[in-house]
Amino acid sequence: MGNFFVHESSYIDENVKIGDGTKIWHFSHIQDGAIIGKNCSLGQNVNVSNNVKIGNGVKIQNNVSIYEGVELEDYVFCGPSMVFTNDLTPRAKYPKGSVGYKKTILKHGATIGANATIVCGHSIGRWAMIAAGAVVTKDVPDYALMAGVPAKQIGWACECGMKLHDNYVCPSCGREYKIEDGIMKEKRQINAI
Repeated sequence: MGNFFVHESSYIDENVKIGDGTKIWHFSHIQDGAIIGKNCSLGQNVNVSNNVKIGNGVKIQNNVSIYEGVELEDYVFCGPSMVFTNDLTPRAKYPKGSVGYKKTILKHGATIGANATIVCGHSIGRWAMIAAGAVVTKDVPDYALMAGVPAKQIGWACECGMKLHDNYVCPSCGREYKIEDGIMKEKRQINAI
């Protein structure tokens, strides 16, 4: 076993990998085949289903279930009670099992607000910001700020989380961005190429 913390009220199944520095709090369940990276924080009542992969530095707030077919890259934030799905047409009488699940990936640094829903089969871009209560029904570009039901892009977010204004310079940290071919990129990334 590694150097991580699991509250005594939580259950960890066999064949689970948990990285150093990770903390798993009250009443959580980590299922068979799950991989959780280093320095993650899983709040109260979190379920990580079979074969889920979670990167390093991920924060999962209370009452979140990460279903099979969902992958979280490094530094993803899942707000309280947000929801993932993994089947577009579920029926209790006709279960499909894992072969019918649609893959969902949250890329590096993405944030999902409290009570938001991510409909399966989509990709949430790097450093994207999904507002509380939004329902995501399509792919989300890097740095996009999404809100509403269904979620629509209402702007762009800086890596630090602040909303970018028309000049694409962060009013908080000063990072500069540019849109190239419809894709938002940080200027230092563009200049490094």
